[in-house]
Amino acid sequence: MDAVQAANSGHPGMPMGMADVATVLFSDYLKFDPTQPKWADRDRFVLSAGHGSMLIYSLLHLTGYARPTIEDIAHFRQLHSPCAGHPENFELAGVEATTGPLGSGLATAVGMAIAERHLNAQFGDDLVDHRTWVIAGDGCLMEGINHEAIGLAGHLNLGRLIVLWDDNKITIDGAVDLSSSEDVRARYEATGWHVVSCDGHDVADVRRALAEAVADPRPSLVACATKIGYGSPNKAGTSGVHGSALGEAEVAAAREYLGWDAAPFVIPADIAAAWKAIGAKGFQTRCEWEERLRAAPAHIHTEFERRMGGFLPDDFSLEAYIDSLIAAPQKVATRKASELTLGAINDLLPETLGGSADLTGSNNTKTKSTGPLTKDDYSGRYVYYGIREFGMACAMNGMALHGGVIPYGGTFLVFSDYMRAGIRLAALQQQRVIHVLTHDSIGLGEDGPTHQPIEHVMSMRMIPNLDVYRPADIVETAECWELALKDATGPSVLALTRQNLPQLRTQKSENLSAKGAYRLVAAGADRKVVLIATGSEVEIAVDTAKALEEQGIGADVVSMPSWAHFDAQPQSYKDDLLPHHVLRVSIEAGTTFGWERHTGIAGLRFGIDSFGASAPAEALYDHFGLTAAKIAPQIVAALNN
Repeated sequence: MDAVQAANSGHPGMPMGMADVATVLFSDYLKFDPTQPKWADRDRFVLSAGHGSMLIYSLLHLTGYARPTIEDIAHFRQLHSPCAGHPENFELAGVEATTGPLGSGLATAVGMAIAERHLNAQFGDDLVDHRTWVIAGDGCLMEGINHEAIGLAGHLNLGRLIVLWDDNKITIDGAVDLSSSEDVRARYEATGWHVVSCDGHDVADVRRALAEAVADPRPSLVACATKIGYGSPNKAGTSGVHGSALGEAEVAAAREYLGWDAAPFVIPADIAAAWKAIGAKGFQTRCEWEERLRAAPAHIHTEFERRMGGFLPDDFSLEAYIDSLIAAPQKVATRKASELTLGAINDLLPETLGGSADLTGSNNTKTKSTGPLTKDDYSGRYVYYGIREFGMACAMNGMALHGGVIPYGGTFLVFSDYMRAGIRLAALQQQRVIHVLTHDSIGLGEDGPTHQPIEHVMSMRMIPNLDVYRPADIVETAECWELALKDATGPSVLALTRQNLPQLRTQKSENLSAKGAYRLVAAGADRKVVLIATGSEVEIAVDTAKALEEQGIGADVVSMPSWAHFDAQPQSYKDDLLPHHVLRVSIEAGTTFGWERHTGIAGLRFGIDSFGASAPAEALYDHFGLTAAKIAPQIVAALNN
């Protein structure tokens, strides 16, 4: 109450209503050690109802985490305070996941639970044996992603996942029954969950319900009947306490009602000591776990620490694989190139955990070494996510946050719209999650405009800390995969073709994709034009350059698989590659919006600023003017003017 009041901003209702439930969870069930917040076998606690962030900040402080300090809490929601409006995983140890968009935290927790069972199957109970706990509100259970997440969790029988539902029957607009009359318990039961109810303000009843949830082999929903804003004599049980400070008078009235006479941000010594004792309970458990880790065979010990630390093997490299491509060039779609590359990767990296949203045969994300992960065999390395793109994205975030695995998953690029919020959260949380997004242009052909992405690559490029790769051939595809794997600080998108592309790189070199853009073809005649292209359009740029050279017009071809990597290059490199004194031309089968960044206003931009059409790929490229025969004359005309 005091923190929200000091900020005059925040959500006091949920923390007040769920305080009793959280106390039972932290004191009797949650396995954690504040002195080692990254202990690998700790329970994971996700506050999916992230607006109630003061609940987790209070719990972390009271149980003995180094931060937040009481000063941090007093500066709740202020610039540079780690106590942000919604919990951020990069701000505080003990915050397992960034939550805010309702439902995303619960869906992320599903991924954590998958990772726990997968690693348990690989390393055994001595090293991996923990639970994932979630506090979720009505909004988390109402959002569409909840349906995707719980369906997957029930199908995989993730019995170590327990969701504590703050069943307070209030949303921002008012009572839940203004907008919803569904039987939430029945919905969870229908997806294979165990469901139990309790009085969220009766400690003994909460303890009973949690004991039932722990004992049941299915994932559990614990419906905790609570009163939002519990303790506020005039606002409890109303939407008015959801997202606004109580006001000084109501805070004073609540203090009196609760018998709390300490000053703001002062915790009485006896209460502080009791909470510190709760926080200290996990110390011995953690020490015993460390003894088991030390006693494990050396190769198990080393491999477990490597994987949980997120480190690739010291000798990991795709150089030998790329050398084999140079030795035997091949013309394949980049989705197929990705599959071939993954074959090498999955043999080298046992931590990769792949999947697809029901498009395995189209995304080419499964390889020989990745058997299915099922409720009967969690050691598998391939998740059949079903038609759950958003749920897949958030589950992969949870896997990455849990540690020990590198998740990748596939769908069509156009369906990135379904999962954008999950991709954005991966970028915000700085997690290594790899999205294989195939059928990346009108080149997919006859499926038509609903399936043909236009604005999607550019919209992905707009997300901060997201590497977007659009490789031009099999070599670039391998290079981009290597870059995505070696970046442990953020997610990646690989935008890949359905149609076959020639291998344009036939000479051994360094990883040129690491520069983001490079000169693939140097002008023969006096350079007048630089053609900049990505993906399947690099082939068109090469053909266009040949047509221009035949007319005595020198043309460089620059392949630009990654805008972000190019932006990171020294200015001298960028100026040499894209000099301002020549005509710069972009070619990409998508929106031209944004390409003026590289072509300048005076440059030319060939792309598609409308929706696509249903036809074979070659007919579509001709229709939209993306052929050398149609591009070259326009370049000549521009030079002559």
